[in-house]
Amino acid sequence: MNIDIESKLLLVDDLPENLLALEALIRAPGRIAYRAGSADAALALLLEHEFALAIVDVQMPGMNGFELAELMRGTERTRHIPIIFVSAAGRELNYAFQGYESGAVDFLHKPLDPHAVVSKVNVFVDLYQHRKALRHEMDSLAAAHRKQEELVQQLQQTQHDLERAVRMRDDFMSMVSHELRTPLNTLYLEAQLRQLHLAKGNLASFSPERLPAMIERDQRQIRNMVRLIDDMLDVTRMRRDALSIKPQPTDLAALAHAVVENLRQQAEAAGAAITLSAPSELRGAWDEFRIEQVLTNLLTNALRYGGGKPVEMVVRQLGNTAQVSVRDQGIGIAPEDQARIFEQFERTDDSRKHAAGLGLGLFITRKIVDLHGGRIGVESAPGEGSRFTVELPLQAPAILPNQSDAQPDGKKNPQ
Repeated sequence: MNIDIESKLLLVDDLPENLLALEALIRAPGRIAYRAGSADAALALLLEHEFALAIVDVQMPGMNGFELAELMRGTERTRHIPIIFVSAAGRELNYAFQGYESGAVDFLHKPLDPHAVVSKVNVFVDLYQHRKALRHEMDSLAAAHRKQEELVQQLQQTQHDLERAVRMRDDFMSMVSHELRTPLNTLYLEAQLRQLHLAKGNLASFSPERLPAMIERDQRQIRNMVRLIDDMLDVTRMRRDALSIKPQPTDLAALAHAVVENLRQQAEAAGAAITLSAPSELRGAWDEFRIEQVLTNLLTNALRYGGGKPVEMVVRQLGNTAQVSVRDQGIGIAPEDQARIFEQFERTDDSRKHAAGLGLGLFITRKIVDLHGGRIGVESAPGEGSRFTVELPLQAPAILPNQSDAQPDGKKNPQ
């Protein structure tokens, strides 16, 4: 039994001296007696307190004890309170039956036997405290069960996240291996072929007329590997919140012309043409290297998934904002995929069929645009091509995220 549980006792009698005598008998540590001189006063106390026991005099003016008991039994809040009737009517059997039908659990007969009163009260107080302690234990067990269920759900979610992380890691390693193997295999085969020509003394393959094309092929494969490594490094920086953003005065129009020119050969290899519409200049404060990444990623995607059809880039100023849009006429993107393609390692099923890739380009692009205080969006439908739009404020945010943690990136990616 929990001795800290407080027990409230209701004493009902129309004679104050009876109430004082009864209270003196039952007084004990951990008990509080509430006295009511009438049934109406008792009902008022029953609305305010939770009682362990009610000791009610039967014969009272107005509402008698039996009528009070019947009212108590008709209310959910008070129906379970044990009632001991106090009666001076002797031990008539019919009187006792009426009391038990009204809800009595016991009778005390006047004159009161002090020992009997104390014993009966002790029994009901002990029962009340045991019941309260049991209810407390049940509530604690229920709370522990709920907590356990929450922990199980958290563990299940953690397990799900870990399994997804493992799958993403395996997919990532598989994609990296594939992406690196392609340019490495090409370089390896080129080296073997040149070694074979040298072994046969076939120096015509190394004539000044052929060397530029040979060097360009090697540089293209090296650029592919460097871009792949740069993408992986950028993702690592983003996870550490250490991506370098260093705004400086930049001409976005000139930068767009340079990116288009750098990708001219890649466009020719894809059988596509790039058209650029831009003002003579569009100046703002941006990180030139990072914005070049954004333009390059958007154009590279358009060439990769554009089906060899023309790609259009438009650069313009809208108030205090610079807008860049890249439009292709390729496979398009389904509405349900348009949000997730900006997450890392995410690609649509159609994009996997048309070209290899890590699914990092748009993720990095979105992060760079966000760090500049801008936004990126896409308008697309399957089979109708896509238009990616980037909006950048002409002035960089006053406080750039992680600027103090940024590390120099050195030279730009080779193009």
